[in-house]
Amino acid sequence: MSAYCSLLVRPFTVGFSAGTLLLLAACSASGPEPEAQAKSEPAATLVRERLAAPVAAEMAAAASQKRMSALAYAPSPIADVLPPGYRDESREQYQAYVDNPVFAVAETPVSTFSIDVDTGSYANVRRFLNDGQLPPKDAVRLEELVNYFPYAYPLPQGDVPFGVSTELAVTPWNPQTRLLRIAIKASDRSVDELPPANLVFLVDVSGSMHRREGLPMVQGTLKLLVDQLRPQDRVSLVTYAGDSQVVLDSAPGSDKAKIRAAIDQLSAGGSTAGESGIQLAYQQASKHMIDGGINRILLATDGDFNVGISDFDSLKQLAADKRKSGVSLTTLGFGVDNYNERLMEQLADAGNGNYAYIDNLREARKVLVDQLGSTLATVASDVKLQLEFNPSEVSEYRLLGYENRALKREDFSNDKVDAGDIGAGHTVTALYEIVPAGGKGWLDPLRYQASAQPASESGELAWLRIRYKAPGEAASRLLERPIARAEAKPAAAASEDLRFAAAVAAFAQQLKGGRYTGDFDLAQSIALARSAKGEDRFGLRSEFIQLAEIAQSLQTAASPSARVQQ
Repeated sequence: MSAYCSLLVRPFTVGFSAGTLLLLAACSASGPEPEAQAKSEPAATLVRERLAAPVAAEMAAAASQKRMSALAYAPSPIADVLPPGYRDESREQYQAYVDNPVFAVAETPVSTFSIDVDTGSYANVRRFLNDGQLPPKDAVRLEELVNYFPYAYPLPQGDVPFGVSTELAVTPWNPQTRLLRIAIKASDRSVDELPPANLVFLVDVSGSMHRREGLPMVQGTLKLLVDQLRPQDRVSLVTYAGDSQVVLDSAPGSDKAKIRAAIDQLSAGGSTAGESGIQLAYQQASKHMIDGGINRILLATDGDFNVGISDFDSLKQLAADKRKSGVSLTTLGFGVDNYNERLMEQLADAGNGNYAYIDNLREARKVLVDQLGSTLATVASDVKLQLEFNPSEVSEYRLLGYENRALKREDFSNDKVDAGDIGAGHTVTALYEIVPAGGKGWLDPLRYQASAQPASESGELAWLRIRYKAPGEAASRLLERPIARAEAKPAAAASEDLRFAAAVAAFAQQLKGGRYTGDFDLAQSIALARSAKGEDRFGLRSEFIQLAEIAQSLQTAASPSARVQQ
């Protein structure tokens, strides 16, 4: 046996040192006689000496690389310490929203809402589909699915931080209506152009994070961001479980080894005092505040708070109060079974940040490497959109998505009302389905309504207003532009961006029951997306098509007719 052990250790002294040491220990324990062990002691001593010098320097890097690979492909390396039956019942929490209603322009000509650049719903829906399940309807937020993808929108002109464009086409799922796309593209900035960043990693290390999708995924995700840090950046690490503590007190971005080591040593266990962790993270961010820089907390958790303040409204108000200090809050969601998506999305909104769900390391790279500028740097804050429809041209309309971003008409001009922020390079898409004047809509005619107005000579379908605040400014600026009454294009003649966005919007509606999509089914959404896939540099549109095909198969299997045939 000792000869076999000797053969094992010689070729694998670098890169597999931990495993080799375990094998040596096992082989040593299995030796039959003490005398034989004494004879082999010089050889064992030599092996230890050879391992000590070269391996110690490389063990950390090798272990980190192996952990990153394991997160993407390997079975869970963590034993399940949750109580029996815990996984048998879903404890995931989602905010329930009713789809935006149809409005008659004669009664409600103005639509007002805050923009949203979150994308967490798409990654979460992907997680369900890849696990062979249709997502809960409340997990599907249409605007977050549509805005997950990059679009080739016009760049900004002049001193405005974003470009604005519109497009009109026949609605693919309803030839009686038109689909209006409002597109915003923020100016992009490379990482080198970003101001210095004061970042606080706030990590949930409670027992619910003790799983492959939890803390190990968080560690791999944060280390991707560490690779992007510059010497002028600073990073603190705060953790919370039963209590909260500062693990790393503002290390410079140049000290990557120290930051990675602090991340690597984290372990999960205990209850979840999320509120105290958030309080400590804001204290840490304020302590190292960079004037004119990026001051942001990145909260990595499943949102399962159970110690201290844990009710939704209080936590949301805490984030809203703390944003006044100049520190923003980005939430990164992790985990399954007990994931509180409702809290994660709303905390980011209240904290002037953005929300993403990390279901794999590819998504982590997209959010914290490929889109780091848009994740960290804000180019416009409190961005509000208002659309006034011309009753001579439009009889009815409905806004697709943004249910939790609706604003009152008077909120548009009130600079004290919070709204969404746009990060560097962000694209934002808003879709309206409208009924042309005189066309067949969703609402039955009223007995005493005024007669339809003739088409106006202005050529205006609607008037678009956008309010935003430049970074550091308290007063908003106003952009206005008409939307022309150009003859709507057939759906097939619309741009690839509009057609693909329409396919994703149809898909989202179909997952929620397809109230407005009629006979337009998933197969047609897939065909529309495939026709508009375009260059697809990052493969995201191809992935969407595959996910829609999975959803189609799951819906077919779940249909009553399919069960009868089986």
